[in-house]
Amino acid sequence: MTTTQHPAAGAVRRSDPEPPPPGGVLWTIAGDVRALLMLPAAFTLQVAHPAIAAGVDQYSVFRTDPWGRGERSLRSVQLWVYGGEGAAEEGRRVRRLHKEIQGIDTRGRRYHSLDPACYAWVHATGFPVYLYAGRYLLRGFTPAQERQLYREWLQVGRILGLHDRDMPQTIEEYWVYWARMLAEEIEPTAVARELVATDVRLPCPEAGGPVVRLLLRLTWPALRALFLRLRAFVTAGYMPPEARAAVGLEWSPAQERRLRRFSTALRLLVPVLPERLRYLPVARAARARWHAAAR
Repeated sequence: MTTTQHPAAGAVRRSDPEPPPPGGVLWTIAGDVRALLMLPAAFTLQVAHPAIAAGVDQYSVFRTDPWGRGERSLRSVQLWVYGGEGAAEEGRRVRRLHKEIQGIDTRGRRYHSLDPACYAWVHATGFPVYLYAGRYLLRGFTPAQERQLYREWLQVGRILGLHDRDMPQTIEEYWVYWARMLAEEIEPTAVARELVATDVRLPCPEAGGPVVRLLLRLTWPALRALFLRLRAFVTAGYMPPEARAAVGLEWSPAQERRLRRFSTALRLLVPVLPERLRYLPVARAARARWHAAAR
C-alpha cells in the first residue's frame, strides 16, 4: 500500500535508523531484476490479511492505476534498501501516507493501517518470499545468509517505523509468528483472489512515445491475457507452499515443473547480463556510487 516520490533533501536526522549495508544480502537481491517476479507473491500475502485487504480495497488505486501504483511502490521499496541517507525519510513518508487509512476489516473488526499487528505483517511477508523464491531464481541461501537476511530485513522494518517489539527479533521467533499468522489470520480474501485472477480488467499501460502507445493499444487484448496468466503463475509459484495453502491457491506437479524450467533459465541468463539490464534503476545508481567510493 505504498507510493513514492523523491525523499526531501536535508531530511536526515541524527537518530535515523541505518539502512541495510552495501554489499549485504539484501543489496544483492532486492535490486536484481528477478526480484520483480517475487513481488506479486509478497503483495498477495499482504492482502490475504483481512485488515490489509480492507485497506487496499477501499484506499488503493491498484484497480484504476495499477501500473503507476506498481511503479511507485517498487521505487519506494528500492529506496528502503538503496536510498542511503534518504531511506529513513522515505519510511516516514510511507507512514504519513498510511496515517488516515482505517475502517472495518473483512471480519468486522476495526483496523488502522499503522496498527503494529497490520503494519508488521505487510513488512514481514517479504522475508519468506525472498527465501523461497531465492531457491529457484538465485542460488539459494546458506543458514548464515538466511540469518543475515533476516537481520537486514529488521533494519528495513526500523526504517518503516516499526519498533523492535513489533517484529520477532530472531529467525526462530519469526517462524513461530509466521505459522501463527497463517493459521489464525490469513485467508483467501477477495482482494487476494483478484490478484491471481486471469479474467479481471486491466487498463493498457501508457508507456513510451505515440508509436509505442499505439502498438500497445492494438495488441493489448493478447498482452493482457499473457500478463495475467504470468502474474498468477509466479504469484502462486514463488509463494511458500504453506502460505499458498492458507491463501487457497492450487499448484500442480506440472506447474512445478514449468516453474523449475522457467527459473533455471533466468538463473543462468540474468547473471551474465550487463549491469544496466540486471539491476533496477535505484539499485543500479546506488551500486555505481558504492563502487566509485570504493575506488
